[in-house]
Amino acid sequence: MGGMEFNKIFAAILIAGIIAMFGGFLAEKLVHPKDLKENAFKIEGVEVAGGGAKKEKLAEPILAMIATADIARGQKLSKACAACHSFDKGGANGVGPNIWNIVNRKKQDVSGFSYSGVLNSQGGDVWTYAELNKFLWKPKKYAKGTKMNYIGIKKPEDRAAMVAWLATLAASPKPAPGALEIAAEQAELALPDAEQEQLEDAIDTVKEGVSDAKDNAEIKKLEGDLKEKKLQMKDKAVQQKKAIEGATKTVKDAVEGAGH
Repeated sequence: MGGMEFNKIFAAILIAGIIAMFGGFLAEKLVHPKDLKENAFKIEGVEVAGGGAKKEKLAEPILAMIATADIARGQKLSKACAACHSFDKGGANGVGPNIWNIVNRKKQDVSGFSYSGVLNSQGGDVWTYAELNKFLWKPKKYAKGTKMNYIGIKKPEDRAAMVAWLATLAASPKPAPGALEIAAEQAELALPDAEQEQLEDAIDTVKEGVSDAKDNAEIKKLEGDLKEKKLQMKDKAVQQKKAIEGATKTVKDAVEGAGH
């Protein structure tokens, strides 16, 4: 093989290598774009964090679990609260108020304790089972400005155990929630149904595949479907609430009528 032929072969291999290296570099730039810090198009009602969409989190319903909750577990969990609260009848206030007879007691009603004044901002004036669940889940979320510096109880079974134990702190222990209370809580804290979750997942998928989601017709259609679905769910929740209120009134009227 002559020197000229060898040089030609070497040059061809060198050029092929350069082309392969450049092609790989170009493919990486074209096929693997960097992740965006936030989505190009924000969907109303959907909280965005990091690279994905997250629905607003609510406390899970626990009232159906209270009747069979582990009271001993609740008492054990209460040790985390003992630094600020007393639990016995007539116990002294500390950083927080005395907790005796808390279930179905009026909020901010312990004599001699200086409250933040924000506990009545939602959920009425009474510590019902349902309100205790929401408060113990995340106190700071329940009442912004509360002086209670406690992160909350994450697991629903632990909250049920805690609330079941709190219900025993009374001269006459409180009965477990009835069917109407359970239904009302489940209606209020119901998670989005499967169809809504599928729509939101579809929107996320489309958003990842287009460069400008704002101008994409498919994502606009999906967004419209999602808004319509949320309105339907809102109407359903209102109807459920009215039905529960009507049933509650019927029961109360019957009880009052039986007493006369």
